[in-house]
Amino acid sequence: MEVSCKRHLFLTGSRGAGKSTLARQLLPLLADAPVPGFATHVTPQTCVTLQDLTTGRSGIIGAATRSCQPGLGMRCVEEGFLSVGVPALQTAAEAPCAWALLDELGYLESVCTPFCASVEALLDTKRILAVLRKQDTPFLSRLRSRPDVFLLDLDIPFPAVGCVVMASGLGRRFGSNKLLAGFDGQPLIQRALTLAGSGLFAADLTVTRHDGVQALCQTQHRPVLLHSEPHRSDTVRLGLSALLQQCPQLQACLFLPGDQPLFSAESLSSLLLLADPHAIWRTCDSGGAGSPVLFGRDYFDELLHLTKGGGSEVLQRHPDAVHLLPCPDCELRDADTPAALAELEKALRHF
Repeated sequence: MEVSCKRHLFLTGSRGAGKSTLARQLLPLLADAPVPGFATHVTPQTCVTLQDLTTGRSGIIGAATRSCQPGLGMRCVEEGFLSVGVPALQTAAEAPCAWALLDELGYLESVCTPFCASVEALLDTKRILAVLRKQDTPFLSRLRSRPDVFLLDLDIPFPAVGCVVMASGLGRRFGSNKLLAGFDGQPLIQRALTLAGSGLFAADLTVTRHDGVQALCQTQHRPVLLHSEPHRSDTVRLGLSALLQQCPQLQACLFLPGDQPLFSAESLSSLLLLADPHAIWRTCDSGGAGSPVLFGRDYFDELLHLTKGGGSEVLQRHPDAVHLLPCPDCELRDADTPAALAELEKALRHF
């Protein structure tokens, strides 16, 4: 298992998706000093200019032509990249700010080899916020496939992800059904039900052995499956199987404990942004890896054929596929005993 090695944020999407607008809004959150790099500007049917954000210098990097590739409308002006673009990247590399902004990278940039080399060198020295056109070139493909790049497609911010709320525990150490115990004026499980119904999932389902939990879900018009199977693996299997019947195109499935009332919407969103059909993402804190766990589609068949052990069997078989998302310590704490629940109530006041 490894903690996420993502260092760079790349935004992509179709024209008008708001890539550059979002990048500009993110800048104050990333750095409190001027961010070096470059920005490009298109004058329709005329030219594309590149501006060095540090010096203010501009150069033409694209010019309109009738003979260029259909649908692209501009030919590369390499001189602009060499005289303004490459120096802008070199200035960014030497700037004290930890971040640099590259707005934007597309097919014109891909034509100038020295400029491409300077971009990739900058990725090794700075944290990069970049805007990428939704185009396929060898250069853009290399950037998108780097293991240290987190790519956010604004056309599809979240893939189709399902959620199984794990609500079948017997609560032996608690002494009663802890999921219905009071927490902050609501049943303990309410936080998980709210997150599952937040609209971020393609499908969600609460799987439980408890009539009271079923009744609570029905009152809130939340999907629920009541069963009497004995093992944790049954909850996983029944939940995932039901979600796939409802939504066969699921690319990942989150298994969300019903007894972690401090798990935040922010951590949930971060986890879903990392959803990958070929990977497993676990939350972690200073105590190590924990739950929730997000399984990619590649592992659905194994989850549907678990023995008694639950999803940990799959984690143990595929350690190289498991990645960790750090979360604040308090978010992953559960309530196995009344004393633990009281401690969570105290933590809530400082959360």
